[in-house]
Amino acid sequence: MSEPDVVAPEVISLGCRLNIAESERIRDLISDEGDVVVINSCAVTMEAVRQTRQAIRRARRARPDARLLVTGCAADIERAQLSAMPEVDGLVPNTRKLDARAWNVPEAASPAPPSHTRAFIAVQNGCDHACTFCVIPQGRGPSRSLSVAQVLREVERHLEKGAPEVVLTGVDVTSWGHDLPGKPPLGELVLAILDTFPQLQRLRMSSLDGVEIDPLLFDLLASEARMMPHLHLSLQHGADLILKRMKRRHLRRDAVDLVQRLLARRPDLTVGADLIAGFPTESAAHHADNRSIIAELPVVHGHIFPYSPRPNTPAARMPQLDKPLIKQRAAELRQAVAKVRSAWLDSLVGQTQRVLTESDGTGYAENFARVAVPDGTRRGTIIPVTPTSHEEGLLK
Repeated sequence: MSEPDVVAPEVISLGCRLNIAESERIRDLISDEGDVVVINSCAVTMEAVRQTRQAIRRARRARPDARLLVTGCAADIERAQLSAMPEVDGLVPNTRKLDARAWNVPEAASPAPPSHTRAFIAVQNGCDHACTFCVIPQGRGPSRSLSVAQVLREVERHLEKGAPEVVLTGVDVTSWGHDLPGKPPLGELVLAILDTFPQLQRLRMSSLDGVEIDPLLFDLLASEARMMPHLHLSLQHGADLILKRMKRRHLRRDAVDLVQRLLARRPDLTVGADLIAGFPTESAAHHADNRSIIAELPVVHGHIFPYSPRPNTPAARMPQLDKPLIKQRAAELRQAVAKVRSAWLDSLVGQTQRVLTESDGTGYAENFARVAVPDGTRRGTIIPVTPTSHEEGLLK
């Protein structure tokens, strides 16, 4: 008589890089739990909530007998909606998702194999700011930082698993250290990682708030070869009045000045940005400013979010734009990014890139360009690739 198939737990991650990092930890915690599916959800927009519900239904169809649990921001912010879904067996509060007791497993659960060649390390969680559009502090709470020692242990753990690249992530990464003794700046943490682990090949930062980039971090981004030449800004908009109504702490000129100063010292640095289309009260002129900053910076990695009102946020009480107009403006922003990105990819054709390979036949260059790699290339290696063309955003 044959043994029954052993069903491994599964973690499905939606949303931000912080969720990806946390999903790796959850995967470790539930590795001995059997037929369990965890949806690590996102609630940053209504579309993210829709995708969470869709992922829950898809997971239930794929594994009808599994215990299906939901955590992440939507598990707190949309608790009533998700708990009413017949597919869901239980919710784990976002603040307890990394607590082994929440999953009914021992602390010493055996580690699961990593699912990414890049190691995402959450050095910070929560947020102390009150952007008028943002619901995330409701699901994540106030800003909390890991100590330098805790981060170094996490980096060491991933290096022992063979990770060639580490990505530092969080809800508001540049606020790291504000709650620690002496309030150390983020640059001190980055320097400690680089000094402690000379074997670390690549260190990348996730989304940063430009006004909180300290001088040491700026210098490392501008001159340290192991710091990837890739700056992703939590920009949100290109019009000053809209930035003020969002309660952001920077103006357009702050972002432009930061990027110009970095490019003057490191010309190969590439820029990414989060931009919101159709924020309440956004006029045609405001939208034009939002569109034009894409070329001015220039933004080659753009995350475009159509505005959607979130519960209990000030922006939800402001005069709203019509949904078709928001959708149109989001499309125009994406077109603007695509134009800038295509010109940038043109400039990379014929230039050899050092590419960290993934398992799908592609990989990421240091500047975060997506590159096709030769068939049979082993996952998780860094290889030189000289592209001869590009198609649909992929260097070939």
